[in-house]
Amino acid sequence: MSYFSFELIHTSKRSRARLGRIHTPHGIIDTPNFVAVGTNGTLKALDNVLVNNLGLQLMFANTYHLLVHPGVETVKAAGGLHQFINRPYPIITDSGGFQVFSLAYGTVKEELKSKGMKRHTEAVLKISEEGVLFRSYRDGSPLLLTPESSIQAQKSLGADIIIPFDELPPYHIDPAKLTASLHRTHRWEERSLIEHMKNPQNQAIYAVIHGGINQALRTQSCSILSNLPFDGFAIGGSLGKNRQEMIDMLTYTVPLLPSGAPNHLLGIGDLESVDACIRLGIDTFDSSHPTRCARHGLLFVTSMSGTGHVKILQTKYKNYHEPIDSMCECYTCIHYTAAYIHHLFKAKEMTGLALASLHNLHFMIKLMKNYQRAILEDKV
Repeated sequence: MSYFSFELIHTSKRSRARLGRIHTPHGIIDTPNFVAVGTNGTLKALDNVLVNNLGLQLMFANTYHLLVHPGVETVKAAGGLHQFINRPYPIITDSGGFQVFSLAYGTVKEELKSKGMKRHTEAVLKISEEGVLFRSYRDGSPLLLTPESSIQAQKSLGADIIIPFDELPPYHIDPAKLTASLHRTHRWEERSLIEHMKNPQNQAIYAVIHGGINQALRTQSCSILSNLPFDGFAIGGSLGKNRQEMIDMLTYTVPLLPSGAPNHLLGIGDLESVDACIRLGIDTFDSSHPTRCARHGLLFVTSMSGTGHVKILQTKYKNYHEPIDSMCECYTCIHYTAAYIHHLFKAKEMTGLALASLHNLHFMIKLMKNYQRAILEDKV
């Protein structure tokens, strides 16, 4: 395939960490790499020209939200998502399934607090073999999302990498129901692949590995999906109730994926998990965590002991007339002091959110370059 390929450059001698390049029609993605989430085609508080200049190689956009508003026809009429949002670099879109099933079940955190299931009858009207019928969060109108319509929507958006429609069962689910869900997800993914292959349109499609924290089901999912002509593999579904469960699951799942294809971990971006996942051989991972932290005043920093964070709202930063991170070369740290950022947050000025988000995003991009160098030198 001339428009999409994966180049494995080096595998570390110290771990399963690997250095590679994903070639797409809109540029190269060096791996391992962090993928920032731009839900509506933008990272919150930042415009895409700023993000482009930072060097973010891959952005994640959400099909569900763009489907509801402005609508995929509007994006298509603009020339596709790249033109619409003014991003000349690679974009990955999800199927919309995560948001739809989150409406039904909530997040794992909400589920563990028994808050998730209450939303099912309100937002999701019907889950069937055909797909999911749900209510628009904007006007309450019914919308049907199927494997075919999800792929058609992503064709209209024109992302470089697209994701097949899948079912996301909750963490606490009866084993028999989890197995049934896995089989339906595999059927949906195959239908998605068939729809995609009618018109590949210079887009790659990743399978999504499911099975919760059940090793046998994860193994089965890897076996079934790796025998279909997907271009890469994402790891999704319930990743566990805590980091250790996720690491245990990835430890036996990642080695089962084809080594010649790129892999992606869906929805993970905290620094501790990133470090563990890279060592397990994850190529890319998406999360809104770094930018969400920034908007809440939690700023990532580098210290002599490694990576950490600054809580910019703390009183001690009121008169700290130095950069947030003296070792950082981002726009924020070059031009402004921690005291000024503290003031902006206290004054509830939106500029503070933008400057903090720029800082954390720059931090993640630089961190990935450091990991890439460390893998090449067999230090990770």
